[in-house]
Amino acid sequence: MRHVHACNNTPSPAHLLPFRFGEAQVGWVTPELARALAFFPAEIHFDGRGVAMAGRFRTPAQRSDALAGIARDLARRGFGRIRNELFDIRAEADGPALGALDRGLVPQFGVIGQGVHLNGRVRGPDGLYLWVGFRAPHKAVAPGQLDNLVAGGIPAGMTPEDTLLKEGEEEASLPAELVRQARRVGRVSYVMTNEEGLRRDVLHCFDLDLPEGWEPKPNDDEVERFELWPLARVLAEVRERDTVKFNVNLVLIDLFLREGLVPEAEAAALRPALNQGP
Repeated sequence: MRHVHACNNTPSPAHLLPFRFGEAQVGWVTPELARALAFFPAEIHFDGRGVAMAGRFRTPAQRSDALAGIARDLARRGFGRIRNELFDIRAEADGPALGALDRGLVPQFGVIGQGVHLNGRVRGPDGLYLWVGFRAPHKAVAPGQLDNLVAGGIPAGMTPEDTLLKEGEEEASLPAELVRQARRVGRVSYVMTNEEGLRRDVLHCFDLDLPEGWEPKPNDDEVERFELWPLARVLAEVRERDTVKFNVNLVLIDLFLREGLVPEAEAAALRPALNQGP
């Protein structure tokens, strides 16, 4: 449960200002960011309900174009960093895309971020095993920590399944025919304040049963190596240590619950706690 609490360290957004497209609230901004946005009077308006994009931006494309220029200026001022990857902006996690924003500014605006996480499972004669990734030591977030077999943010215009295919090949050399066998098993969500800003994240969880003898191979610089661990060892790592990337703990706890590895009294509290976000 300590991992759940660490990912949900923002019980109230009362210290933040709503950020809107028209009547639709799509995020939250700090007073400091709001002051920086005041330098864009043609694009950003202020009223008694917070901060809003000017009403003349009526389409997702218009909002995206305006935000691209704002994001570049804000990044130069120290508000986030440009990552050259767009994320969709939605009022609700499963709602329509209302615009797009560079991924590096998503937490600054408190916009919902979505990703995919894949549990790579191997059923051995003595039980269930899990492929564990070791994050590269140069990663900006959680360097050297443990990760899922595949994980990644969902770029603008892509579905979770599209993203899983892309990330599977890039991160673990997973052939498409294998990735297409993955099963969507649920989601976890959280609201977390960290050095990036306000993370309102939804992670779509997938399970993939892999054949014995098949080995993933890093295909980019995201992951240093993979190891195949008994699931009981992964559970002990999550329960007793802090070596797993912060949000991957939630994905693994979801797996432990589905596999019946958590005592029922503890499970009853953990199940609803895994979805405290958008």
